[in-house]
This record gives sequence, C-alpha cells and structure tokens, in this order.
Amino acid sequence: MSRAGLTTERVVRAGAELADEAGFDRVTPSELARRFDVKVASLYSHVRNAGDLRVKIALLALEELADRAAAALAGRSGRDALVAFAAVYRDYAREHPGRYAAAQLRLDPETAAASAGPRHAAMMRAILRGYALTEPDETHAVRLLGSFFHGFVSLEAGGGFDHSSPAAAESWTRLLDVLDSLLRDWPRP
Repeated sequence: MSRAGLTTERVVRAGAELADEAGFDRVTPSELARRFDVKVASLYSHVRNAGDLRVKIALLALEELADRAAAALAGRSGRDALVAFAAVYRDYAREHPGRYAAAQLRLDPETAAASAGPRHAAMMRAILRGYALTEPDETHAVRLLGSFFHGFVSLEAGGGFDHSSPAAAESWTRLLDVLDSLLRDWPRP
C-alpha cells in the first residue's frame, strides 16, 4: 500500500467528506485508511487517534462556518444581518450534515478558545449590537439565537417538518421575523 500523498489537511478533509456522506459518527481512521488505500498506521503520522481526527474535523467545520458567516455579514446590520447569519447556518447544515454535526462536538476549553468558536460568538454579538441589548441580556440573546438555529436545522434534518404544513421554509422566514421583533422589543428587567 502506498502513502497516497497524505497530509494532515488531506486526511482531515477526507474525514469531513466521509462525515457528510456517512455521518460524523461513522468517521474512523480505519474507514479513512480504506479510502486512501493505506494501512491505518499511515494515518497516525497525521492524526493521533480517532478522537484527534474528530476534533480536527470539528475545527475545520467551525472555521468554514465562521468564514461563510463573516462573508455573509459584511455590510449588513439589524434584521438583514440576522437573516444572513441564520441562512449561513441552515445552508451549511443542509450542504454538510456531517461537518455540521462535527461543529457541535464539545471541545476542551483550550482547544475551544483557539478555534473559530469565539469568532462565531463575536459575530452574533456584533449582530446584537444593532438591537441595543446590554449584558446580561446580550448573552441571553446569543443563547436564544444559537438554540433556535441549531434546534430548527436539527429538526429539519431529522425530517421533523416533512409531513406538516406550512412548509419549513415558510416557518423559517416567519420565525426569523419573530426573532427580529423580539430582539427589537427585548423585555427590560
């Protein structure tokens, strides 16, 4: 078996592609070795173990999401920024279901701090500045938005809206309107 020109980046990207095709829980060094037609030991020059591979895929997904979100937010504010940011998450989850699942992986505090995760939080907070929220309400709103985005795309991906009316796209748009209204009229303590 040849080394197949392996690099850490190639191994991680192949793992991300496998996650999208088969599911994040199905990504293993053994499966990747089969894809590259190499022995599993050949991968261990690039990833320490299955856990390390999963973390690297999660970091890739977080970076991709942050890059997309930053591009979508450029020059936008208020409701327009909220809708653009939400669309990035929904579209990414649909296009890359395995990577999206990887982005939900719980990272140790040091890895999380060095990841693109803080960029996501900073972008959400930038959107919320347009709604004039103060702390701790801004933190509450970040949690609300994250819960809504993740909850909706997870239910949608699991077929939770397939057999009901109105269509999921209509609910998505309507619920973003509701979130915008809530953020504009956030209740004061």
